[in-house]
Amino acid sequence: MTTILTQPKSQPRAKRGGLTWSQTLIIAWRAILANPLRSVLTALGVIIGVGAVIALTSLGGGATSGITGSLSGLGTNLLTVSSGGGRNAGPPGLVRTGVRQTITVRDVEAIAALEGVVGLTPTVQKTIQAKQGSENTSITLIGTTPAYETVRNSTPEFGTWFSDADQTGRRRVAVIGYQVGQDLFGLQNPLEQQIKLGNLSFTIVGVLPDKAGGFGSPNSQVFIPLSTYQQRIGTEVSANGEPTVNSISVQGESKEGLADLQLRLTDLLSERHNTPTADEYDFNIQNQADLLSSLNTITTLLQVFLGGVAGISLLVGGIGIMNIMLVSVTERTKEIGIRKALGAKPKDIMTQFLVEAIVLSVGGGVLGVLSGLGLAFGVGALTNIVPVVTGSSILLAFGFSACVGIFFGYYPASRAAKLDPVESLRYE
Repeated sequence: MTTILTQPKSQPRAKRGGLTWSQTLIIAWRAILANPLRSVLTALGVIIGVGAVIALTSLGGGATSGITGSLSGLGTNLLTVSSGGGRNAGPPGLVRTGVRQTITVRDVEAIAALEGVVGLTPTVQKTIQAKQGSENTSITLIGTTPAYETVRNSTPEFGTWFSDADQTGRRRVAVIGYQVGQDLFGLQNPLEQQIKLGNLSFTIVGVLPDKAGGFGSPNSQVFIPLSTYQQRIGTEVSANGEPTVNSISVQGESKEGLADLQLRLTDLLSERHNTPTADEYDFNIQNQADLLSSLNTITTLLQVFLGGVAGISLLVGGIGIMNIMLVSVTERTKEIGIRKALGAKPKDIMTQFLVEAIVLSVGGGVLGVLSGLGLAFGVGALTNIVPVVTGSSILLAFGFSACVGIFFGYYPASRAAKLDPVESLRYE
């Protein structure tokens, strides 16, 4: 029998002096662990930069979402009419003290007849003390109509809103905000309990849900019938002696038709108040959508600005990585000479040091993401802001940290690759 001998297939192996990717990673990791404190301090700039980017974008997104949600919770498709326009106009949509009230009850009736208006509710308000037993708290007392519940999206969580009969009969009933109930009644059920507003007692018929203290939150507000307010609390009058209101919330049919309704409402009030030019207007009409857009623009600009500041931290961290890698090249000059004498090519040396820089920056990026998330949720818990974490922000910060490692690690790696093997072996 003839035996045929065959040569075993040769296994692929790295070239003499060369390293596989796994070996390169192991060497890089050992070099980093050789000086753990220095490695952590080197990556600290990247950790701070990435953490700041994640925290700021998450909190900024949460603040924007909270503002949007709060405004949406105040009602949809809204226009707010208030006094004080023309040259004296201040921030829109706010009740301004010291401004002569010019919006009258008759204006309310005229606006209600305007085409495209599906609901409206006037309000008057003042700050007073609310008392119950030995407890008291400062609240904003608001006189309004039953339509406030639907126009301003303010359905009570417990009980009901006051009725048309309460409005007609000028009854002393009240709907209180969540925080008012907590401050005055604690764990007790406030429904049908008496509350003292100034020197008058009112029966609580409804309690609003917690609005988390957001923009325009009714948590510290108490609502009573407008007729009761005007009779018992009093109200300002216009120059011609008509009762006035602080503001009117006007609900349009749709968001798309809100701009047209605003123009027609402006024309109506301009004619009624005999103020033909914008400089003469004694009223202000604010579009909820415009306010929301302005607030979103402001928060977005703040996010970009703060993100840019955080990006500077990443650049500083990258410079730190380059500095330490240059020191590492100097310390390991003899090692580089030995590897080159054994056949390692310049690209092998460059790859090794470049991988070390990338491992430092990527590792810093991972720690930065974790610390940024922890900071965002920690601050959120203290400020009632719910952070909004997006995958894109994490990928952007993480990817930028990797780019920092490549960019700032290239020069030290290139310098190591260009060292002369003979001179390197002689280096002490």
